[in-house]
Formats: sequence, structure tokens, C-alpha cells
Amino acid sequence: MVDLEYLAFLENILTDNRKEKFLKVLQNRTNHFTVVVEDIFQMHNASAVMRSCEVFGIQELNVIEERYGKSIDKEIAMGAQKWVDINTFDNVSNCINTLKDKGYQIIATTPHENDCLLEDFDISKPSALFFGTERDGLSDEILKQADGFLKIPMVGFTESLNISVSAAIILQNLTQRMRKSEVNWQLSEDEILEKRLSWAKSSIKDIKRIEKRYYNLEV
Repeated sequence: MVDLEYLAFLENILTDNRKEKFLKVLQNRTNHFTVVVEDIFQMHNASAVMRSCEVFGIQELNVIEERYGKSIDKEIAMGAQKWVDINTFDNVSNCINTLKDKGYQIIATTPHENDCLLEDFDISKPSALFFGTERDGLSDEILKQADGFLKIPMVGFTESLNISVSAAIILQNLTQRMRKSEVNWQLSEDEILEKRLSWAKSSIKDIKRIEKRYYNLEV
């Protein structure tokens, strides 16, 4: 539960333009779709996926670090890590179980005999979109547990796209269709308050000193 007095205290430090920008962006944020990247060998690709999540309004990015365990490349992400929530998992099972418990269907973005073309994908269900490694694609464990398969239609000789390009194409298509639909895709009021607090804290320099000042005043 967000402390509304504390939130008001922090937002009073921000400019009006920054507060208005937060509210405008949050109106387009969603948890209806979430993105998962599995053991991305080239970490700049995972950073680029995170940037696409931020641009298209996806609030959460899930990173499975079973083999490589690298960290987000902040230069490639260009500040997106301040605005997107990163959930990390040390294995596939924990990630899938966590997302299923949240009500997501597991969607593997990979060519498959039972796959669905992007334009035909049903946007009404909360979906976790899984993207695999550049070299090997998604693991067998994810493919076996997937509820569905999604692919981008291609007409050239090349059979695959870079993961960051694939993510951008898929997220742009799905979020655009989602926003034009009657799906209840926006964040809840409680989620918006939580993000306002988180973003306010990330926008204030020396936040620890500010917090100490606030709580000393409260005492």
C-alpha cells in the first residue's frame, strides 16, 4: 500500500512537467502483456528489448539468467531501466510458474508447426511473450510448456530476425491492437500509485537523504 503523504512529499520536489509526464505515460502502461528473454548471449540485445518494452508501454521485463548471468547494458537501454520493472529468474521453471500464477498464458515466439501469425494472434488474453537466444532459440523446456506459438510473417530468404528487432515488431503490433480494443489493459489505480512512487524516487538525486529528512520530520 502506497503512503500517499510520502508520495505527495516526493512529488512536491518534482517539476509540474515531470509529474504530468508521469501521469501521461502511466495511462499507456500495461501488464496485459509481459516480455521474457531467455539466456540472451549478447546482452546488448536484452537491453534493446527492454528499450522496446519501455517505448511500447510494457511495464515488466522478465530475464532468465540460467547460463550467462549478465547485467543490463545501461548505455543501450538509454535510461529505460528506470521506467521498466526487471524481474530476474535463475531458471526456466521458476519463471514459467510465476507467470502462470499471475494468470499469463505462455507464448513462444518461434516458428512452429502450430504457430500463429502475428496479425491473427488473440490479444484478449494476458500473455507472456518469450524470446530466445540468438544462437539456439528458446529452450525445449519452454517449447514444451508453451500454451501457444507466435511468429512474424516473412517473405524473404532469411528465416529469422535479430531478437531485438523481433520484439519491437511484435510489441508494436500487439500493443497498438490492444489499445484499440475493449480489453481492460491499463494499470490499476494501485499499480499507478506504486509506479508514481517508484518513478519519483528514481528521479530525485540523493533520495536516501531526502527519505531520512522526511521520516525525521514525521518523528
